[in-house]
Amino acid sequence: MSDYRLIASSREEAGKGSSRRLRRLEGLIPAIIYGGKGNPKSIQLAHKDIAHALEEEAFYSSVITLEVDGKAEPVILKALQRHPAKSIVLHADFQRAGSGTTLKVNVPLHFMNEADCKGVKLQGGVVHHDAVEVEVNCAPKDLPEFIEVDLGNAELDNVIHLSDVKAPKGVTFVALSHGSDLPLASINKAKGASSDTAEDGTEEGEANGAE
Repeated sequence: MSDYRLIASSREEAGKGSSRRLRRLEGLIPAIIYGGKGNPKSIQLAHKDIAHALEEEAFYSSVITLEVDGKAEPVILKALQRHPAKSIVLHADFQRAGSGTTLKVNVPLHFMNEADCKGVKLQGGVVHHDAVEVEVNCAPKDLPEFIEVDLGNAELDNVIHLSDVKAPKGVTFVALSHGSDLPLASINKAKGASSDTAEDGTEEGEANGAE
């Protein structure tokens, strides 16, 4: 798991005016920490630091160490408010992620062996992604940066569901626990392709060539 650490400080002032001053004059953004056994805490942190961290996919599904006034607190990023037209973060919400807490987090999906699966390589299909992330329940120590979806054995017209994926140790898929088996990806016929598979076409061509 990636090690992310951000420096923050307590924030006393509240309101839109105060937040605008932070962003415009000091290069800071307002944020809040909530959850766990503590009270919600208003903080502020450098915009450049969080903007840099947000460039990495793993940041969104990792336990982050926030140093608030010199005291370290483990958190996860729960929500962001961004400017509608500029690459500016306006506000961030962090949830406490200390030991003994259970997290509900959206984790990105990484699709493996797409180009090499039979449905694509031999049968002329294309992969369609029905989901790019999945919601999980787990303890902070078990939080995965991503979930692997192996398409190595997928054939044309196959649909890969959430139940086809093995959850990492200590991780539960929220949708499955609610009885919903989500489709994650499918192998579909390429537009304009004939009803014969690429595999059959190859075999036919080889046979004609042999004559």
